[in-house]
Amino acid sequence: MSTIGQMVRVLKYYESRVQSGKKQIMAVHDQLLTDKASLTPEMDVEELMSVEGHARETYYQAFDHIAGQQPDFEFEKRSRRPPLNRMNALISFGNSICYTMVLSEIYKTYLDPRIGYLHSTNFRRFSLNLDIAEIFKPIMIDRLIFSLINRRMLTKKDFDAQIGGILLSEKGRKIFISELDKRMRTTVNHRHLGKSVSYRRLIRLEIYKLQKHLMGEKEYEPYQSLW
Repeated sequence: MSTIGQMVRVLKYYESRVQSGKKQIMAVHDQLLTDKASLTPEMDVEELMSVEGHARETYYQAFDHIAGQQPDFEFEKRSRRPPLNRMNALISFGNSICYTMVLSEIYKTYLDPRIGYLHSTNFRRFSLNLDIAEIFKPIMIDRLIFSLINRRMLTKKDFDAQIGGILLSEKGRKIFISELDKRMRTTVNHRHLGKSVSYRRLIRLEIYKLQKHLMGEKEYEPYQSLW
């Protein structure tokens, strides 16, 4: 599953960049490789999602180490609706933007965003954007979160306590969106096209690949970051 591969790449990137916690990150990295190796073509969607869910929970164990064990951004555990701490607030906000960006690119193709291939299809809500976003959340959102924290671009002052949870303040959201926009305009070398493309363009290209697969033109191979 490409999602696990992308998470592995993120961990690999930070293994040599953290001041402490390298062993813990490497241990998470090795466990994800084990999870990835357990995937087989015979697995159904439910089994695949189970492995991916386990891998993601393992992946989150590295977040505190990558973020430098900062007390203001302790991960603890994944929490949603509402997020219970600042790290979870960043993850939830970033993921929601990623889903919206992918949905916007789907609208520029012939695909129906209500029909997914991993998340349950429900014609009253979107699911394809959730599937495609899984490929890009680790390399686009998670890496941005670590950058914002480690460069002190966001501090605890950029969050507001809400009823039962914590959310980014208006100032915090503006900083996040501004930096994400810069990242989306950043270019990376596309090995198949032989030229550099922006991260936003990568999303559209991924959707085109899926479209060609559905039309029987070329078997779909999910994008895999090489950095």
